[in-house]
Amino acid sequence: MTTKWFVSIRWKVLLAFFLIIGLSTFIMAQTMTRLMSDYMIDQRVRSDRAGLEKWAVQAAPLLFAADTDTLSVRMAEAGREMNGRLLLLDRDGKVQTDTFHEANGTRVNVPEVADILSGAASVGHAVYSLSTGDKAPGRLNATNMTDEWVSYSTASLVYASDVIGVILMVSSAREMVKSMNTVRENMAVIYAAVVLVALLAGMVFARVITKPIGELTGVIRQMSKGTFSARVPEHGSGEIRQLASAFNSMSEKLETLDQSRNQFVSNASHELKTPLATMKIMIESLIYQPEMEQELRTEFLTDVNLEIDRLSRIVSELLTLVHADSHSMKLDREKMSLSAVVKEIAHSIEPLVEQKKLTLSLKLEDSADMFADREKLKQVVYNILDNAVKYTQEGGRVDVVLDRVGRDALLTVTDNGPGIPRESLPHVFDRFYRVDRARSRESGGTGLGLSIAQQIVTLHGGAIRVDSEEGKGATFTVELPLHKG
Repeated sequence: MTTKWFVSIRWKVLLAFFLIIGLSTFIMAQTMTRLMSDYMIDQRVRSDRAGLEKWAVQAAPLLFAADTDTLSVRMAEAGREMNGRLLLLDRDGKVQTDTFHEANGTRVNVPEVADILSGAASVGHAVYSLSTGDKAPGRLNATNMTDEWVSYSTASLVYASDVIGVILMVSSAREMVKSMNTVRENMAVIYAAVVLVALLAGMVFARVITKPIGELTGVIRQMSKGTFSARVPEHGSGEIRQLASAFNSMSEKLETLDQSRNQFVSNASHELKTPLATMKIMIESLIYQPEMEQELRTEFLTDVNLEIDRLSRIVSELLTLVHADSHSMKLDREKMSLSAVVKEIAHSIEPLVEQKKLTLSLKLEDSADMFADREKLKQVVYNILDNAVKYTQEGGRVDVVLDRVGRDALLTVTDNGPGIPRESLPHVFDRFYRVDRARSRESGGTGLGLSIAQQIVTLHGGAIRVDSEEGKGATFTVELPLHKG
C-alpha cells in the first residue's frame, strides 16, 4: 500500500512537471510559428503593395484615357519588375489588360477586387490554391504541399478622386508556403526534442524530489512496526532537509518516550511485585502453620500491614505521575504561606528526627506568601525533608532555609549525610531511581518521591535542582514564583 502510494506520488510529480514544461513549450512553439508566419506575410504584403501602388499611379491616367497600347507596355514592364502576372480591371471588374494575354475581356470575381470597387478597401491581399480555388485559411495555414499556392495583391486605380479600376497582381506563393511549412516542421522537431528532454529531466527531477519522501515513507513503515530507532538521512538543503531533521527529532523523542515507558512499566512491575511476593510468603506461613505462636503471628500480620501500606503508597504515587504525564493534573490554587507549610511538615517528621537523634534547623527568613496548591506543595516539602532525614546518619544535621529572591521563593534543604555520587546526580529525579537500593528499600522508599516533587514544582512554574559531593551531604533547592491571587 505504501509502495503504491509512493509510486503514485512520483508519477504525479513527473506528470505535473511534464505538463508544465510541455504546455509551455507548445505555446512557445505555436507563438514562434505564428510570429514567423506573420513576419513573412507582412514582408510579402509590403513588397507587393509598394510595387502595385507605384504602378497604379502610372496606370490610372492611361486607363482613364483608354490608351490600351501604352497601358499594355507599362503593365508588361511592371510584370517583369514585380515578377508576377498583372491584370488591369475597369470599374466594372472587366479585365482590360492581362500580361499573360489570357483573361482580357473577362470578369474577375474575387473578394479583394470587389472590396476595392465597392469602396470598402483601397488595397487587398490573399493567398489561394490553384488546384482547389480555396482561400488559404487564417494567415497562410497551408499544409498540402501538392497545391500550387498563389498570392493575390490588389490596389485601387484612382483618377480625379474617383476609383476607376483595380490593378491585380497574381504571383507564386509556393516558396512562401514551403518556407512556412519548413518553419512549422522545424518547430515540431524542436518541440519533440524539448518534450523528450523535459521527460528525461522530469524523471530525474521526480526521483530527486520523491527520493526523500520514499526514505521518509520507509522509516515511517519501520516505526509502525515498532522500530523507533530508525532515522531519515538528512540530504541536501532547504525544506526537504528541514523536514528530515524535524522528523528525526520527532523519532528521537518517540524512541525516548518508548524507552521511558518500557522502563517505567518494568520498574513499576518490579516495585509492585516485591511487596506482593513478601505478603504472599508471610500469608502462606500463617496458613500452613496454624500452631504458630501468637507473638510471631502478630509480627507477621504487622509486616503484611506495612507491605500493604507500601503497596498503597506506590499505587498512589504512580497515579500521581500518570496524571502529570497526561497533563490532567490540575492545581487547586489558594492563598497560602510556604513558611507555614515547611513548619507543618517539619513538625510531622519530628518523631523520625528524634528517633535518629538528628538536628533539624529551620531558618525561615520570609513567609513566602503565594497563590498555589497547598496540598501538592506539602507533598513536595515532605518528600524532600523525608528524603534528607532518611539518608542522614544518626546524630547528623538537616538545615532548612526559606528566603525570598526577587519574585521567587527559594527553599533549600541541606543535610550532612553520605551525599550522592557524581554519576548518580543526573538521575536523581528519574522515576524509581535509587542511589542505594538496599537502604531505600529498608527505609520504605519507592524511588518516586523526587520525581513527583519535580513534576509538581514544574507545574507551578518553578524549578528544582540538587547539588552534592559524595561524603559531604546534599543540598536540594526549590524555586517557586510568588504568584498573587
